[in-house]
Amino acid sequence: MYVLIGGAGLLGISLAQKLVELGHTVAMIDNNPTACHYAREQVGVMAFEGSAVSTETLLEAGIRKADALAAVLRSDALNLAMVTLAKHYGVSHILSRMRHRDFTEPLRLSGASHIISTVELAVSTMVNAIEYPQVESMMHFEQGQIEVLKMAIPDNCYVVGRSLAEIAQNPSFPSGSLIIGYQSHPHTDLIIPNGSTIVEPNSTVLIATKPGFLHQVIDFIEGCQ
Repeated sequence: MYVLIGGAGLLGISLAQKLVELGHTVAMIDNNPTACHYAREQVGVMAFEGSAVSTETLLEAGIRKADALAAVLRSDALNLAMVTLAKHYGVSHILSRMRHRDFTEPLRLSGASHIISTVELAVSTMVNAIEYPQVESMMHFEQGQIEVLKMAIPDNCYVVGRSLAEIAQNPSFPSGSLIIGYQSHPHTDLIIPNGSTIVEPNSTVLIATKPGFLHQVIDFIEGCQ
């Protein structure tokens, strides 16, 4: 996949590194010659010096053949302009960073298929870490309608030694919640479990639930035998 990234700051460089590791071809645009040099020499991507909202620079960077574009420039207005141009040149998959929520609708109307609010994401992550310290990580789907949390299983809790079917049938387990992933040990692969999977101590589970059931799910999982 050919991916074009506007902005070679910390976020853009980190994104490029991950995409290169996954085997994608990456090109970056930035008006800072030092940033472009770093992208070429240290990340191993193509880097074009110039404005990411200049049609001349975008065409030189190959926007017409881009499968995806990520606008991670320093301002929402510049990201909006880049998204608009990407849509004009027929890029099918357009992502944009957003700092202020007032730009949500303009970015969507301009053609952004994914809008990532870096501030809201950071705040949400910090709030979850404070409110749910026992949860290793948490992801939100469908504007927060579904939460997926990753939890380690203490060795003395109720669920240890029980099958997922038995856990799901327990009336105290919140309805509409589901254990969708299981890892018996940090060095083993995460699997999609079935009803016969037995939960071992010090294993890890992924649980999908509704936001209103988060506390109930955590209390149930951590409940002592």
